[in-house]
Amino acid sequence: MAKKSAIEKNEKRRRMVAKYAARRAKLKAAAMDEDRPLEERFQARLKLAELPRNSAPSRIRNRCEVTGRPRGYYRKMKMSRIALRELGSLGMVPGLVKSSW
Repeated sequence: MAKKSAIEKNEKRRRMVAKYAARRAKLKAAAMDEDRPLEERFQARLKLAELPRNSAPSRIRNRCEVTGRPRGYYRKMKMSRIALRELGSLGMVPGLVKSSW
């Protein structure tokens, strides 16, 4: 089980990304627009840099929903390899069969 503080910090980042998503998209579009004057684009980039760092989507870490583990994460299942194996062995994941050779 991951530290509660790490899981909570990641959740806070998710909330922040959602809060600033519209503002960030608007500023990013203004900064990338070739039709706008150079000064206006530069101002948009400065305003974008003033936004909190944790409001950037790239700061979110994929974590297992069962254990909170950040590594060995399967996007499709939204869980780590360890949690997937445990639940699979208990027969709680439909279609998953244990393999051994």
